[in-house]
Amino acid sequence: MSFDYDLFVIGGGSGGVRAARIAAGEHGARVGIAEESRMGGTCVIRGCVPKKLMVFASEAPAFAAEARGYGWSGATAGAFDWTAFRRKLDTELTRLEGAYTGGLVAANVDVHKSRARLVDAHTVELADGSRLSAKHILIAVGGRPVRPGIPGDELGLVSDDVFLLDRLPRSILVVGGGFIACEFAGILQGMGCQVTLAYRGDAVLRGFDEEMRRHATEQLRVNGVELRLPATPQQLEREGDAIRVSFADGSSAVYEQVLFATGRAPHTKGLGLDEIGVRLGSRGQVLVDEWSQSSVPSIFAVGDVTDRVNLTPVAIREGHCFADTVFGAKPRKVDHALVGAAVYLRPHEVASIGLTEEAAAASGPHDVYVASFRPMRSLFAGSDARMVMKLIVQSGGGKVVGCHIFGPEAGEMIQLVAIPMGMGATKAQFDAAVAVHPTLAEELVTMRRPTRHIGGKIAENPVGSA
Repeated sequence: MSFDYDLFVIGGGSGGVRAARIAAGEHGARVGIAEESRMGGTCVIRGCVPKKLMVFASEAPAFAAEARGYGWSGATAGAFDWTAFRRKLDTELTRLEGAYTGGLVAANVDVHKSRARLVDAHTVELADGSRLSAKHILIAVGGRPVRPGIPGDELGLVSDDVFLLDRLPRSILVVGGGFIACEFAGILQGMGCQVTLAYRGDAVLRGFDEEMRRHATEQLRVNGVELRLPATPQQLEREGDAIRVSFADGSSAVYEQVLFATGRAPHTKGLGLDEIGVRLGSRGQVLVDEWSQSSVPSIFAVGDVTDRVNLTPVAIREGHCFADTVFGAKPRKVDHALVGAAVYLRPHEVASIGLTEEAAAASGPHDVYVASFRPMRSLFAGSDARMVMKLIVQSGGGKVVGCHIFGPEAGEMIQLVAIPMGMGATKAQFDAAVAVHPTLAEELVTMRRPTRHIGGKIAENPVGSA
C-alpha cells in the first residue's frame, strides 16, 4: 500500500518538530506536520520562553537595589512599561516561530497550518476536509491549562492568557502551588502587581524536596506575595470591574484578576483517538510503551500528551529517539528516571534532580549533605537571603542519587550536576573535583561530612556541620 507520507505529525511543538525534522532531514523520510496554532507549541509561544523573559524583566527592581548596595547612588528601575515589553516579546516569539517553521521547510517537511484528526490508523483529516495517508502517525499535541471546575471559573485567566493581556492588573489572585503558579506570582509581583497566591497545601511545589519547598514558600512571602495557605477557592463572582472570590473557610476577597494555574491536561479531545482504538489514560493521555508506541502499532505519541515527564527537553528527546528508532535504524529509548528540573523564582531558583530526601529515606540508608550560606554577591549588597545546597548519597560514600539547590542560577548548576549523576558518580568523585573559587557551585564539591543520616538504623541526628 502506498502512502502520501512515511510520517505525519499532529502538533508543532518541540517534540513534534524535532521528530519531523530528524525523520525528514537526517533519515530521508517523507514527512508532513499539522499545527492548528503557532509553530513552536507551548514552550516557545506560551510557556517556557516568554515566561523566562518575563522573569528577567521582573528582576530589574532587585538589580537596582543591589546596585545601590554596591555604591551606585540613585540607581532605580523606573516604571515598568508592559506595553513596550509585550511588543518586544511578540516580536521575539514571531522570530522563534519563523525559525521553527524554517527548520522544517529546510528539512523538506510539508507544513499544514491546520487542525488535524485521525480517521483511521493511517489517515488524518485536516480542517478543510482533505485527507492524507501516512505509514506512521505521531501525536504530539501537548497539553492545555485546566480550570478547577468551580462556579464562575470562566471569569479567571489561565496561563496562556497572561501573555496576551493589554495591561497588567493592579491586584491578582494566583490559584495553585506548582511551577506555573509560583513563577507567575513572582513575575507579576516584580512587575508591580499586588499578588496573592492561594494553594490547598501548606507549602508550594508539591513533589519537590521538602526543605526546598519551605525555602521557596518563605521567599515568595518575603518578596511581598501574600500567601493563603492552605486555601481553596470555591466560587468566583463578578463585582463591578473586579472579581470576588469565596474560599472554603467562608472568607472572601476581591481582586481585579484571577489566574488559575491549577494544572494542565493532555489535549486529546476531538482527535478521534478513541474511535480508532488508541488507549487513553484517566487524564486523556495517550498510553504508550517504552518506544512511545500506542496500542495501535502505526500510531506513536511523544511529549506532554503522554503525561510521562512533562518537560520540553524530555519531549524533544522522545521525538528524536522516535525518529531514530523508526526511520534511522538506530533504536533508542528515553530514560525518564533521572531528569533535572528548575523553577524560575527570584532571586533564588529551585532546581532538583534525582531522589528527594523523603524518597531517599523511604528507600534505604542515605547520607544527606547540606550547605546553607549567604551568597557573597547579595550579602555585600545587604541581603539576608540564604542559599541552600543538598546532596543525597547512598550511605558509606556511595553514588550521589539526589541534588537540590535553592539559590541564584540554580537551574544552570543543576544542568551540570546532571552529567556526573547520569554517569553514576560517587560522593568521592564529587569530592575529587577541585573547587573553582569564589563561586556558588564550589559548595557542591566541598561538603565533607554528612549533616544527617536517613532511612537506616543510624540515629537520625546531625553528625557534622555543612
